Amino acid sequence: MRFLIKFSYDGANYSGFQTQKNKNTIQENIELALKKVNNDKETSLVATGRTDKGVHALCQYAHADLEINITEAKLKRALNSNLPNDIHVIETKIVDSNFHARYNVEKKEYQYLINIGEYNPLQRNYVFQYNYQLNIDKMKEAIKVFIGTHDFRAFVTDNKEKENCIRTIYKANIEQEDNIIKITFEGNGFLRYQVRNMVGILIRVGENKLSPKDVEKILESKDRKKSGKTAPPEGLYLTKISYKKD
Repeated sequence: MRFLIKFSYDGANYSGFQTQKNKNTIQENIELALKKVNNDKETSLVATGRTDKGVHALCQYAHADLEINITEAKLKRALNSNLPNDIHVIETKIVDSNFHARYNVEKKEYQYLINIGEYNPLQRNYVFQYNYQLNIDKMKEAIKVFIGTHDFRAFVTDNKEKENCIRTIYKANIEQEDNIIKITFEGNGFLRYQVRNMVGILIRVGENKLSPKDVEKILESKDRKKSGKTAPPEGLYLTKISYKKD
């Protein structure tokens, strides 16, 4: 049976989602739990995508094929009993054998958190500790540049290996509550480091080093060298996945 697994994780202690040799990863830990449940048989986990070292997920999905007869509720309990406490299975669901956790995705949402107030050591792994004021109004104007269908080559790391960097962003906004800035992107898909690179350029706008018009020019240039630093991983969260309806 094919199961769709919804889960969350604290990425602070992991070298990213994808399995890597001699590295502690989210995928490896879940596959080890699946193996124990699946009569000690190697079981592959196919996720919606990968997150990088230090990135968190409030809502991630993956599918796995199991050879045992088990209910959805029992699988959830079995997996959680075999997972470390910074990875948690929220829900499991039996799906059609043709369902694909990655290719059936319609929309993804990411959020990025920035602390512009006093340094907070308790949040250092979960909110980017920028700790200086930013021009939020200019950032709100600049983020509008990203909405729509664009070639995001200027905001993609290792883009020479990517023939197609065209993605559609449906929603992009910035909110502030006290000293925490929350940046949200919703799109049909995101390339490696794309969100963190877009946040990085927005921070430069907030520092009054670039204008919203400059962001537009950089996007149109398709030149990664012009878009500056990548924002740190700790402020980034995968927050929502939406699947295509049958």
